[in-house]
Amino acid sequence: MARLKDIYDKEIRQQLQEKFQFKSTMQVPRITKICINRGIGKAVADKKLVDNGVDELTQITGQKAVPTIAKRSVSNFKLREGMPIGARVTLRGNQMYEFLDRLLTVALPRVRDFKGISDKGFDGRGNYTLGIKEQIIFPEISIDKIKEIGGMDITFVTTAENDEQSYELLRAFGMPFANAKKNS
Repeated sequence: MARLKDIYDKEIRQQLQEKFQFKSTMQVPRITKICINRGIGKAVADKKLVDNGVDELTQITGQKAVPTIAKRSVSNFKLREGMPIGARVTLRGNQMYEFLDRLLTVALPRVRDFKGISDKGFDGRGNYTLGIKEQIIFPEISIDKIKEIGGMDITFVTTAENDEQSYELLRAFGMPFANAKKNS
C-alpha cells in the first residue's frame, strides 16, 4: 500500500471531515486521478521528440505514456490533423499515490529557487493544475540523455466540490503552496 494512501485513510480523511463537518466519510474529498500532459512544440519538425517525450513520461510515472495527436490542422504552426504533438499519462490508485509522494518529497525540492507553488491553479470545480518548467527535476531522468528540456502540466482531479475543499485536501497531503489562503 502506498504511504500517502495510508496517511489519507488514517489522518487526512478525519481532519477534513471535522473541518468541513461532513456527515459521511464518503463526502470527504479525495484525489481520483493525476493527469500528466506534455506538449512538444518542436515535434512538428522532428518526430523523434515525441518518442523521447513518451519515454521520459514513462520513466517518470512508471506507467506507459501515450502520444497525443493533433485534432485539427493549424497552418500557422505547420500542423496537420493527426500529427503527434505531445505525450500524456493518467495515473490512478497506488501508482497515483506513489507519483504524488515522489513529486512532493523528491522532485519539487529540486526546483531551482523554489518558493512554493502557486495557489492560482484551481479551476473552480475542485481540480488543480500545476505547471513544471523542466523535466530534469525528476531523479528518473538522466540529464546527459535528454535532448530537449521541456515542461509538463500535472492536473490533480479531486472529488472536492469547490476550490477551498481541494486546497485543504492538497495542503493536507503536503503540497507546498507559496502563500496560504486567507480563509484557512
